[in-house]
Amino acid sequence: MNTLARLPHRLAALLVVGALTSCAPATGVAAEEPAAPAVRNVIFINGDGMGAAHREAARLYHLGPEGRLAMDRLPFSGQLTTSPKDPVSEVTDSAAGATAWATGRRTYNGAISVDTARRPLPTLGAQAKAAGRATGLVTTAQVTDASPAAFYANAVDRDAQDDIARQYLDVSKPDVILGGGEDWWLPKGTPGAYPDRPAADRTEASRGTEGNLITRARAAGYQYVSTPAQLAAAGSGKLLGLFANEEMFQQHAEGRGDVYQPVVSLPTMTGKALDVLSTDPDGFFLFVEEEAVDEFAHQNNARRVLQAMWQLDRTVAVARAWASAHPDTLVVVAGDHETGGLSVEAVDPKDESGAGRSAEDGPLPVKGTKLRFTMDWTTTAHTGQDVPVTAVGPQADRFTGKHPNTHVYDVLAPILTG
Repeated sequence: MNTLARLPHRLAALLVVGALTSCAPATGVAAEEPAAPAVRNVIFINGDGMGAAHREAARLYHLGPEGRLAMDRLPFSGQLTTSPKDPVSEVTDSAAGATAWATGRRTYNGAISVDTARRPLPTLGAQAKAAGRATGLVTTAQVTDASPAAFYANAVDRDAQDDIARQYLDVSKPDVILGGGEDWWLPKGTPGAYPDRPAADRTEASRGTEGNLITRARAAGYQYVSTPAQLAAAGSGKLLGLFANEEMFQQHAEGRGDVYQPVVSLPTMTGKALDVLSTDPDGFFLFVEEEAVDEFAHQNNARRVLQAMWQLDRTVAVARAWASAHPDTLVVVAGDHETGGLSVEAVDPKDESGAGRSAEDGPLPVKGTKLRFTMDWTTTAHTGQDVPVTAVGPQADRFTGKHPNTHVYDVLAPILTG
């Protein structure tokens, strides 16, 4: 990437015009490059682990063969590669994938916005904040999990979630933080709104080493909420909401304790974040994530993946509706990688799938028809597949075509820092 391409969009345009003018004949008139459309707000939505087959399965199951997901109705689309810069794997994890988005640099798996030499990199969230914009993150994972963390923190190991929480308060200071992960904000032996060692998962318990970060957040001016009623009643200003010990679901194989029933839904959290952030006259950057797509794909749990995909798509609909009323808003939807090696197949009792080959899930109904389909998993891990990206709003056309995942940063950084 050359230097000009990394400059803020308006400055780059001015330099191009200047170069054209200097090269033009004395009697001619220099052609001017059209100014890039102004973008005041950016909403970036991650379906963690979501590939093309996840989107197609959700479309068939929830809407039928003539239906279109909200994320697929966004007018511009492309593909992103997902390779990390890892010494032992060509398949990314969420930390390296989100780091590519948030910094424009590929790095090793497990890294949170540090390069391969473990040096911290500037992040989109921190850069947007420094440029005067409001910032926020919403996720059904822990708020300090790899994907949101890459936009607002630096860590050589994604597991340092208590230090990532501390960095939110001391360094990057996002205005809105909503999701799970209360356990990382409280020291061991200090249960919070959600009791330690619940029946659903006896391993869940407070584990932080940075002191009581919820108390520190309140002292720093954050409203702290932990219930739907408290979230609904929260006013303007900085907002911290933690609605689970860990993730806002229980990620297990189907019928083995799997639960997807967040205390507050992802669309609801996203709507509240937009209400709070939109009061900033300089605009905002909001990162939104549905983590359950990835976690249940790791379990080859098709029904929960489909449930999470629908909540993700309802969230995209919320963002799209908000952007329709605020046309200076760019909305981008992508997955950081594909999980499960998923394909959508016809129901076929003679299919080659079987023990040691692949895991078929189904048959599942195609809505509004008598047809059925199967979701065929080839792995419980991530794959190196390209992922689809769709977008709407000013400069959304820049996501057409095939690009490396670092292209997200190349597009968003000039917008958020200019």
